[in-house]
Amino acid sequence: MLLNGSEIIAECLLEQGVDTVFGYPGGAVLNIYDALYKYSDRITHILSAHEQGAAHAADGYARTTGKCGVVIATSGPGATNLVTGIATAFMDSIPLVAITGNVTNDLLARDSFQEVDICGITLPVTKHNFIVKDVKDLANVIRKAFKIAMSGRKGPVLIDIPKDVTGAKFEYEPVKPETVENELLSQEADFIMAADIIKRAKKPMIYMGGGVVSADAEKELLAFAEKIDCPVATSVMGLGGFPSSHRLFMGTIGMHGGYETGKATDNCDLIITAGARFSDRVAGDREKFGKDAAIIQLDIDKAEINKNVRIDCCILGDLKDTLKKLSDNLEEMKHPEWVAQVEEWGKNSEVTETPESDCYAHPYHIIEEVRKLTNDEDIIVTDVGQHQMWVSQKYRFEKPRTWCTSGGLGTMGYGLGAAVGSAVAHPERRVVLFTGDGSFHMNLNELATVRSYNLPIVVVVMNNTVLGMVRQWQKLFYGRRFSQTDPHRKTDFAAVAEAFGIKGMVIHNDDEVSEVLAKAFEGTEPVVIDCKISPDENVLPMIPPGKTVDEMITEME
Repeated sequence: MLLNGSEIIAECLLEQGVDTVFGYPGGAVLNIYDALYKYSDRITHILSAHEQGAAHAADGYARTTGKCGVVIATSGPGATNLVTGIATAFMDSIPLVAITGNVTNDLLARDSFQEVDICGITLPVTKHNFIVKDVKDLANVIRKAFKIAMSGRKGPVLIDIPKDVTGAKFEYEPVKPETVENELLSQEADFIMAADIIKRAKKPMIYMGGGVVSADAEKELLAFAEKIDCPVATSVMGLGGFPSSHRLFMGTIGMHGGYETGKATDNCDLIITAGARFSDRVAGDREKFGKDAAIIQLDIDKAEINKNVRIDCCILGDLKDTLKKLSDNLEEMKHPEWVAQVEEWGKNSEVTETPESDCYAHPYHIIEEVRKLTNDEDIIVTDVGQHQMWVSQKYRFEKPRTWCTSGGLGTMGYGLGAAVGSAVAHPERRVVLFTGDGSFHMNLNELATVRSYNLPIVVVVMNNTVLGMVRQWQKLFYGRRFSQTDPHRKTDFAAVAEAFGIKGMVIHNDDEVSEVLAKAFEGTEPVVIDCKISPDENVLPMIPPGKTVDEMITEME
């Protein structure tokens, strides 16, 4: 059938199973938005307050569904406003297709109004990007983009389309989407070698990351860990990929991980790494990380092998397949003394600091009370900072794709957009956003989106009136010289929420936590809760950058 470029875009989105897109209109995408109007019975468009919010919403939608998120923006500033969201998705391997408009072909490379080389700008933070200068190429490019985004190590792809291409006509032929099949890259010998190393190990541990969730391999990991009776530590990105209530779960690993995960890393004789990349926040001292251990790395991306730490054996391929195949090569094993030792270390890992309860609420108390009011299916989103680490330490995740946070890029301002995407994807679930006053200030304009679509989001603002995580580093490593981290802004977040048409509430101290949170969770309306916490509350334990568990900080002067 003869369609214009914008109608071809809509048809191709439907081909790929897309029923929801996020975005913001503008001159260069007027044709696309005209098509979205015509297809509004089949494609829902969620209008954000800012393109960055739309990108984070598409990201949150992708993280919590496993589908590819889609975001649309106009040329120039509309396109550049997506960059932080695209980079966030890239660092965390989140499948995303960003569609940007551009000036017409005859105006390209002339510094035209709202023209920018968005392909050049996003080249380092996309798996691939395209500029489509001829309508005859459009459908195939869109199909390729989705396949690239969802294949192998997932990630964002950008398609830039000049305005005349979106208006030009061409014959459209529907095509059934290709099935994404991830090739098993390792040979039988690799599995035999890995199994042999595991059989000889007396004190093994599993270090899992977000790749387990990305591959939907949580059941395979659980079965593997139980078969070899092996304690499991997770990166921040891996939370939810292994149930927190399980006897083998140790908690998070790395800078703000537990004492037991650090001790296990230092004392184990084998680390089996699944879908994790040994980032600097996990392997602070790369030379000493797992110093007495053999390391087996399971990953889908060959570039990650031997990138940050030396390994002894690698298995390349989709974790859903490789974990099962590796498990099939092993008999059931038991390590009771080692598991008991890790459990004993865990008893010494609790670190609490109690502020004056009549002046402030304690973040742990807030998080634990929220956990009582939520179920295992509800979705927890965070921004970036102290609150993010407190939640990773204290909230008990039982299921995958219920945890949504910016890990690799560490994007302040990510949370509210991601919460929007999560709530749109799962209208039947409660979504809770934990944020800090610093992060929330950055993109609180998306409260307009929350109210417009009446999304059931509870926003918990950990309000210490300072930039807490940076201030903590200044406290520890810069002689308490609090340069620009003590703004003590006077923002009344409850009043701000009310101005957007959202219920605003305040928690002043620990005595109010249970009652206020219970009221906030009574209905399904969006709520913003301003929680007053101490500016001197810290994230502990903490392993300083480049150090090991032997230098872990467990208390502050």
